[in-house]
Amino acid sequence: MNIQLGHSKIVRRAYGIDEIALVPGGKTVDPENTDTTLVLGGKELEIPIIASAMDGVVDVNMAVQLSKNGALGVLNLEGVHTRYDNPQEVLQQISSVGKEKFVPLMQSIYSKPIKENLIKQRIKEIKERGGIAAVSGTPLTAINFHEAIIEAKADIFFLQATVVSTEHIGGQNQKKLDISSLCQNLGIPVIVGNCVTYNVAIDLMRAGVSGVLVGIGPGAACTSRGVLGVGVPQATAVADCSSARDDYQKESGKYVPVIADGGIITGGDICKCIACGADGVMIGSPIAKAEEAPGNGFHWGMATPSPVLPRGTRIKVGSTGSLKQILRGPAILDDGTHNLLGALKTSMGTLGAQTIKEMQQVEIVIAPSLLTEGKVYQKAQQLGMGK
Repeated sequence: MNIQLGHSKIVRRAYGIDEIALVPGGKTVDPENTDTTLVLGGKELEIPIIASAMDGVVDVNMAVQLSKNGALGVLNLEGVHTRYDNPQEVLQQISSVGKEKFVPLMQSIYSKPIKENLIKQRIKEIKERGGIAAVSGTPLTAINFHEAIIEAKADIFFLQATVVSTEHIGGQNQKKLDISSLCQNLGIPVIVGNCVTYNVAIDLMRAGVSGVLVGIGPGAACTSRGVLGVGVPQATAVADCSSARDDYQKESGKYVPVIADGGIITGGDICKCIACGADGVMIGSPIAKAEEAPGNGFHWGMATPSPVLPRGTRIKVGSTGSLKQILRGPAILDDGTHNLLGALKTSMGTLGAQTIKEMQQVEIVIAPSLLTEGKVYQKAQQLGMGK
């Protein structure tokens, strides 16, 4: 629906995850008979969840544990793990500093150069322990360290920036990154993000990417929307990019997974993203709550340490349980942040969807009252959905 914002400005209404609800159909399915498999970059994941490439979320150990639990963790190649031989000491500093000194500390910590030998070492450590070595970097890292990534035999590369497009006008003396060339020459699947529009998504797919990350600004620790004013509400962004995927499949015969990235906190959020068309989700803060997470109960964004314009903050998420409890249960919390796989399977069963593709076809309604409807006692007592 188009709305006239001003005399000559017509805008479109877009929707966030909290503004929609899923409608049961004419059948139900036993949750045990649902298939939640996501195939990404040639790797089959039982749980369609990818842990964000953030230093408070994924280190070598978490990448391994996520793989063993049927999900995927992405290591940030521009984080403390590739800048410091002993990142635990640095992570302790980050979690213990006060709010006022946090940003200057982060800018100082992340000013230390990335070490090529540590890139190789971290990838090797993940693979030797039986994990999937998925790693992430900005276009600059892809340019400067692609040989190290190839030599270390990483399994998947995530090319990430606040906004990614196939056409970029660089500054003086900057090398140009050709996404199509990167996909052809890196030798491993390349997942690219982030985008929020149909046109950019289909252009990325035509360039040869193996997956598209969707979302700009909704992340729990991200401040891009406040700093830059840029972003599209997640439900609409996922639906638009999923349409690009479907049209590209008709055009080429190739299926490129769409991953919703950002603003996803509960099992219900995951279910709604998939119903909007996503094949899986990338989440940060829910995994940062795991006892095994390297952030010591804190979570911060990838753009937080920017030396000139920080676009993320540090939030305290606490430690609510083990990674296994968060992914597979049994849940000991009633707010939807434990047993995310169980939530997805139960929702699929309730909606009569046996597969992710069927889940993408369920009916959706606009429901702006969803978080308050009938929840007076929960809100008053700060329980469940009222927290």
